[in-house]
Amino acid sequence: MASEHPRANLKPLSLHVPEPKFRPGDTVDFSEVDVPPAGSVRRPDTADKAQSFTDLAYTMIRVLDEDNRAVGPWDPKLSPDAMRRMLRNMALVRAFDERMFRAQRQGKTSFYMKSLGEEAVSIGAAAALADDDMCFPSYRQQGILISRGCPLVDMMNQIYSNNGDKLQGKQLPIMYSERRFSFFSISGNLTTQYPQAVGWAMASASRGDTRIASTWCGEGSTAEGDFHSALTFATVYRAPVIFNVVNNQWAISSFSGFAGAEATTFAARAIGYGIAGLRVDGNDALAVYAAMSWAAERARTNQGPTLIEHFTYRAEGHSTSDDPTQYRSAGEPNAWPLGDPVTRLKDHLIAIGEWDEERHVAQDKELAEMVRDAQKEAEKNGILGHGLHQPLDSLFDGVFEEMPWHLREQRQMMIDEEQASGRPWARK
Repeated sequence: MASEHPRANLKPLSLHVPEPKFRPGDTVDFSEVDVPPAGSVRRPDTADKAQSFTDLAYTMIRVLDEDNRAVGPWDPKLSPDAMRRMLRNMALVRAFDERMFRAQRQGKTSFYMKSLGEEAVSIGAAAALADDDMCFPSYRQQGILISRGCPLVDMMNQIYSNNGDKLQGKQLPIMYSERRFSFFSISGNLTTQYPQAVGWAMASASRGDTRIASTWCGEGSTAEGDFHSALTFATVYRAPVIFNVVNNQWAISSFSGFAGAEATTFAARAIGYGIAGLRVDGNDALAVYAAMSWAAERARTNQGPTLIEHFTYRAEGHSTSDDPTQYRSAGEPNAWPLGDPVTRLKDHLIAIGEWDEERHVAQDKELAEMVRDAQKEAEKNGILGHGLHQPLDSLFDGVFEEMPWHLREQRQMMIDEEQASGRPWARK
């Protein structure tokens, strides 16, 4: 008689499919989110070995406490002027986002992405980096350009794809490219910027330079192969690069569990590669600044790369093409336990007697008027569908260092046809 199958008593295997905790119409309860007290996380020396502080990948670096005080070993002890600059830049990003969002709804541009609730991620980081450190951003780091003084009109020209657009309409709106501000071209293909940042950082080290690279992606993009290739190269060559993972809980309509958030933190990705990993309160501008400063010092002193997970929340839709009410509870943004980054820094400055509500209201009004004036100036160059009339022979400008022969022939054929027909062509 045949023996009984050795696994006959086992339960059938089942597949786990991640499921967000809250769907449209659900009551939101974020009580399970582990938020350690501000100031409770230790700060290792930047020269310490990464394996000696793996615990920092599982907790959360926080500086601002519930009483609006800056506390603990990660407190960067910034001057009031420095904190006011950060507050102003975050408020300016918010004013810029709001006006460009309305411009898209008015049909003046095809697409826009706001960073509402995530302003500290870019502003805090930009304040901690040197102005010539190379940034390889994702598409929600417009705050870096604003912090570095990029003219708002130039950014708006790119959004409108008008005659003033230095990229000549070759990029999707909000995918800026600004060499003069050490801001690498934004790519719509997710996480391609990670290996690019590592390559740039390796080149900087090979030349004996002192500049470092920093790059950003969303938590969903950590599932891309480019993410892991970049970390491998950075580990092997100790590239002076900072990896920023912006965990805003949602990759378009897919919640963070599909990228592995149910199993561990995104900062813990660093541990397997033997590099430094930090997890930071992404709505605390001082904590972001402190973590970025620490990582920058580590990179600049040849201690290698750092991965920082910015734990934050995307307060609005992924873009103007997205409706978040279709996949998440409307109560999530207001229930988020880490609050609003602008409000938190404002309240801290007020608590230490370096700011007040009246000045804040006046600043918001001033910034709104500044953005409005920039918009009027940019729209003199046209808006989407009305302002882009680039010469036909500019089609390949800025695309190739040396245009291939077959494209030169095709371009000449189009020019000849244009001249023969007597009708000028324009790309729209």
